[in-house]
Amino acid sequence: MINIRPVSDLINKFLEIEETVVNSNSPVFLTKNCYGTMVIMSVEQYSALTENIEHKLDEADETAEKSDVRYSSSQVFGRVRSRINEHEKV
Repeated sequence: MINIRPVSDLINKFLEIEETVVNSNSPVFLTKNCYGTMVIMSVEQYSALTENIEHKLDEADETAEKSDVRYSSSQVFGRVRSRINEHEKV
């Protein structure tokens, strides 16, 4: 179940939010004036989300060091858009 709480709970009920995040291994979504403002998650959750990205960025750095080939931002984003469009057709 999604846990949504007002941002004021971060100050007033920090220990309760911490316990929820750590023990349930699910994030807590905070709102301010009825709009989402931030997400609180455990370090383990954050690591799980970013681990693969960090690994891919390290691979890209290694590949870039071994090659003189460079792409412009328009080339990179054009390829990304093309792949997204191909994926949407499937």
